[in-house]
Amino acid sequence: MPKMKTHRGAAKRFQITGTGRIVRRKAFRAHILEKKSSKRTRRLAREAEVVGGDRAHVKKLLGL
Repeated sequence: MPKMKTHRGAAKRFQITGTGRIVRRKAFRAHILEKKSSKRTRRLAREAEVVGGDRAHVKKLLGL
C-alpha cells in the first residue's frame, strides 16, 4: 500500500505541540481591524486548541 499523503492545506493551518495537542489560529483577525476593539484583536491573536469532532478530522488530514 502507498503511504498516505499529508493534506498540505491542513499542514499550513494546524500545528502539533510537544504534548500532542493540535493548535490553530482564530478567525476574524485578517482584515477590517480598525473597527474591532484592541481587547478583541488581542484575544483573537492567541492560538486555540482544536477540540471535539474537529480533532479527529484534522488528525486524518495530517496523517496522524
